[in-house]
Amino acid sequence: MSTPRSILLHVDSSARAPERIRLARQLADEFDAGVIAQPCMLSSMARYPLALEGASPAIALMQEFDQACLDKAHAGFLQAAAGSSRLQWAEPLADGPHGFARRALYADLMVLGQRDADDPAVGELPADFLPALLVHSGRPALVLPHAGAIAPVGRQVLVAWKETREAARAVSAALPWLQRAGQVHVLSYGEQAGAALRSIEPYLKAHGVSATCHDGGPEPGDAGNQVLSRAADLGADLLVMGCYGHSRAREWVLGGATRTILQSMTLPVLMAH
Repeated sequence: MSTPRSILLHVDSSARAPERIRLARQLADEFDAGVIAQPCMLSSMARYPLALEGASPAIALMQEFDQACLDKAHAGFLQAAAGSSRLQWAEPLADGPHGFARRALYADLMVLGQRDADDPAVGELPADFLPALLVHSGRPALVLPHAGAIAPVGRQVLVAWKETREAARAVSAALPWLQRAGQVHVLSYGEQAGAALRSIEPYLKAHGVSATCHDGGPEPGDAGNQVLSRAADLGADLLVMGCYGHSRAREWVLGGATRTILQSMTLPVLMAH
């Protein structure tokens, strides 16, 4: 994959949004890219439809609350963007998350945030916003954890490799980081881990990437935690992996490792479905 030139940044009124904006600004400078800061939040009426049966003053209050959230998001953007001409604010989309997924079709990369159940703004998005977005858009996403400082991303990279199309798409999307990294590690589990590592090594070399391969042995029951533990041991500042899941009864059911990573990530994760 060529370096990302069009980045779609999710903006909301959450406490972590400014960190995403600052990282997007760093990526824009590093890759000579443009960033569209797209606010995306469910309206109060969408979250509390029963309120529509109430008096009009209640509806007016909800509209005022929505505007206050948008104003907070915009103010945070202006401060974190620090006047960079590479970052452009976009007007809110009328169809919320669905519109964001459609807008992502025209971006090389999305910058998103991990869901934080303790953030007062958590209700601004549906619980399955992130996995549904990855599936519906087909675009890779750089997902930031909701805690901890974010250092420059991609100096020490860990690739969680499986012989699947999801992992292959993630590795392809990660090539701009892998080619710039000081060190790249590739970790694989399962009976065929050794063969899979021997196969990916020449592929990476063909793209100018020298990697250290790690055969993790049999597939662990808690693969997600094992991957995060290995990332910490290696001092990784970026994890690359596929996003696994399927739709069931209008909800997204994530694979075990994907669910664990999204719930417990301690470093930025580049994911693709």
